[in-house]
Amino acid sequence: MLAVAWVVVELRSAEPLIDMRMMSIPAVWTTNLVALLFGVTMYSVMTFLPEFVQTPSSAGYGFGASITQSGLFLLPMTVTMFAGGIIAGRLAQRVGAKALLAAGSAVTIVPVAMLAGAHDHRWDIYLASALLGLGIGLAFSSMSALIVTAVGPEQTGVASGMNANIRTIGGSIGTAVMASIITSGATADGLPKDSGYTNAFWFLAAASAVALAAALLIPATRRRAVAEPAAPVRAPVPVADHA
Repeated sequence: MLAVAWVVVELRSAEPLIDMRMMSIPAVWTTNLVALLFGVTMYSVMTFLPEFVQTPSSAGYGFGASITQSGLFLLPMTVTMFAGGIIAGRLAQRVGAKALLAAGSAVTIVPVAMLAGAHDHRWDIYLASALLGLGIGLAFSSMSALIVTAVGPEQTGVASGMNANIRTIGGSIGTAVMASIITSGATADGLPKDSGYTNAFWFLAAASAVALAAALLIPATRRRAVAEPAAPVRAPVPVADHA
C-alpha cells in the first residue's frame, strides 16, 4: 500500500523525485523486472549458501564449514562476476545488450538448478558458484546499457539508480521467501531439512527462468536524444533611406 501511495504522489507531483512516466517506458520496466528477479537470486544465494555449507554433515547435508571456509565457496562467484563484467562490453557490441542479458539470465538458471538437484560434493558448490557469478556479471552490465539507452541523457542517473534500488528490493523479497521455505520443515534440533534447501533453490531457478522470459520481452531501443531548442527568429533589420 505504501508503494502504491508513493507512486500516486509522484505522479501528481509537479517536481517528482522519480519520473513515473520514465519508469513506464517498456524497455525500462522490463529491464527493472529482470533486475528485481536477479536481486532475488543473487542476494538469496549469498545469504543462504554459506549457511548451507556450514551445516554439520551429521544433518545429512552440508559440510560443516567454518565461516572462513564458507566464504571461500563464494570466491568463484566473485571472480567470474568480475570477469563477466569485463567481457560484457565487447560481447554487447557484437550481439547486443538484450541478447547478452538473455544469455546471462539463461546461464543463471543452471547453477541454481544444480544447487537444487546436486549439492552433495564440494565441487558441486564451487562450480555452481562460478557459473552464477558469470551469469550475474554478464547480466548486470547489460542492464546498465539497456537502461542508459532507453532514457534521455538527463535521466540516466535516476534510471540507473532506480534499477540498482529495485535489485536490492528483489534481494529483500527473495531472502524473506527463501527463509520461509527453508525453515518450513525444521527438524527437532532446529536445523532445516535438506528438502527445505532443495525447494528453496528450485524457487530461485523458477525466478531465474522468469527473468529470462522478461529479458526476451525487452523491446529494441535507440538512445533518446534531447530536443534542441529552436533558433530564435530575428526581426528584419531596417535599411536606412539615404535618398
